[in-house]
Amino acid sequence: MVVSRPPMGWNSWNTFAANINEEIVKNMADVMAGEGYLEAGYEYLVIDDCWALRERDENGRMVPDPAKFPHGMKAVADYVHSKGLKFGIYSCVGNYTCAGFPGSYEYEFIDAATFAEWGVDFLKLDYCWKPRSAVGAQLYRRMALALDNCGRDILLSACSWGAEETHRWIKSTGAGMWRSTGDVFDTWSSIKDLYNVQKGIYEYNGQGCFNDMDMLIVGMFGKGHVGVEAGCTLEEYRTHFSIWSFFGSPLMMGSDIRGASDEIKSILLNKDVIALDQDPAYRMPYQVDCNQDVWARHMANGDIVIGIFNINDHDASFFIPFSELGLGRICGRGLRIRNLWTGEDWGLKKELITPFVKAHESLLLRCRVEEL
Repeated sequence: MVVSRPPMGWNSWNTFAANINEEIVKNMADVMAGEGYLEAGYEYLVIDDCWALRERDENGRMVPDPAKFPHGMKAVADYVHSKGLKFGIYSCVGNYTCAGFPGSYEYEFIDAATFAEWGVDFLKLDYCWKPRSAVGAQLYRRMALALDNCGRDILLSACSWGAEETHRWIKSTGAGMWRSTGDVFDTWSSIKDLYNVQKGIYEYNGQGCFNDMDMLIVGMFGKGHVGVEAGCTLEEYRTHFSIWSFFGSPLMMGSDIRGASDEIKSILLNKDVIALDQDPAYRMPYQVDCNQDVWARHMANGDIVIGIFNINDHDASFFIPFSELGLGRICGRGLRIRNLWTGEDWGLKKELITPFVKAHESLLLRCRVEEL
C-alpha cells in the first residue's frame, strides 16, 4: 500500500492499554465521526495490544478475547467502517507482543489473511520478543509481503522504536510509517526527548514511508496509561502538536477524546496546522540556525512555514534573517506572515523578524513571498 501523506487517526494504547473493549471502540468511532475528527483527516481507529487470547486456535489463527470483543473483530471493523472510518489492529514481529500475547513471528501470512478477512485497514507491528537471531528488516519485509498479497489494502505501521538503525532500511520494507523513537509519556521531558531524536534523522522522512514520532498525548492531563502526574500544560500540548505537524509525523491521537474540552479540540482540529502536516509536497525541513530551534519547510504552493520551538526553560528572542530562507536583501521580495495558531496577520516583513517566544512555547508562521 502506497501512502502519500502522514496517516492520521486514534490509537487505544496511551489511554486504555489492556482495558480496551468493543464498547470503547464503538464510542470512539461515534466521536471521531460525529465531532469533526474524521472531517479533519483522522481516519484510522486503531486497537493496540491486549485484544487477543493468549493462545492461537487449532488453525494457528489469533482469537479476539471474547470478554472484550464478544461479537468478534469482524463486527467491530464493520461498525468502524459504517462510520466512514478505517479500522486498525496490532501485532508484533516477535513470538509475543509487548504484553505477552501471540506475536506474528513465522505466522505472517496466516495473520495477514486473518486481518484481511476481518476488514483490517491498518496494522501496527511492534518490536518486542524478536528472536535474537532474526533480522528486524527481514521481519518487516516478510509481513509487508504478506499484507501486499492478502487481497486487501492494509497499511503497515512499523513500530521498531528506531532500533537497529531503522531509518537506514525501513523504506525497503513496504511500511507506510515507522516509529523512530521509544514510547511517549505525558510529560514535557518526553516531548522534548522525542523532538531531540528528530534532529539526527529528519532527512529520512518522506512520502511513502513517514517517520512516526509516536502517538499524540494532547489532552491527557496525566490520565490514562501513559499519564504522569498532571501531564502537560495547554501550551506544551500546543508545542507538541506543532512539532509533530511540522516534521510531518503521523498524527495518531491517544487521549480519551470522548470528553475533550474546547481548548483541546482547538489544538487537535486546527485546520491550518494539520494542513502543514498533510502538505502534499512534503519537502524536507531544514534548520535555519543550528544554534536555535528555528526550522523551515517549503510548501507545495510556494509558501514557507517557519517553526520556532522554545524547548528551553527560559523565555527567548529569536533572530531570523530572510537571507537564510533564500530571500536576499536586494531581491525585492519580503514575507507576508500569518500565525497558524492565532490566525493573526503580521503583515509584509522585509529582511528579518525577531520574535519573542516564552519557555516551552512555539510559533508556526506561514509565510507568502510577495514583492515589496
